[in-house]
Amino acid sequence: MENEVLPVTIKGLIPTSTGVAVFLGTEDKTFVIYIDPAVGQSLSLAINDVKRSRPLTHDLISHILMGLEAKLDRIIINDVDADKFFARLILNMENELGKKIIEIDSRPSDSLVLAVQNKRPIYVSQKVYDSVDDMTQVFEDIKNRNEESDNPGPEI
Repeated sequence: MENEVLPVTIKGLIPTSTGVAVFLGTEDKTFVIYIDPAVGQSLSLAINDVKRSRPLTHDLISHILMGLEAKLDRIIINDVDADKFFARLILNMENELGKKIIEIDSRPSDSLVLAVQNKRPIYVSQKVYDSVDDMTQVFEDIKNRNEESDNPGPEI
């Protein structure tokens, strides 16, 4: 069970006083990861497929991977300690020297931006999924409140 993962989707982004709340989950459970405003903006741009005239940091990382003939296969939010989440980028690289699978430690916020930009799946470990609080009702309440007030609210 330790290596089991579940696919999750980004359900919404909600600005907070200190950054952005990213609501992720399955049909059964939603959880939240708080990220800084700059990465929240990058994630919003990636979700909305906004093209920029100059590459931002996450664009640069994607371009470097492409130049190295490495592809982001998936991301995994693999651990949580109190309110601090951890993630892994899983890369595939194949060239004249052979095939490699590479795991790189990453902040979940950066991983999410790269996954969305590259249209790659997002996973969460069963351990993390079981340990986080279910925020489904909170997210639904915020969505409903924003819809009632004609506020754009969650960005997804």
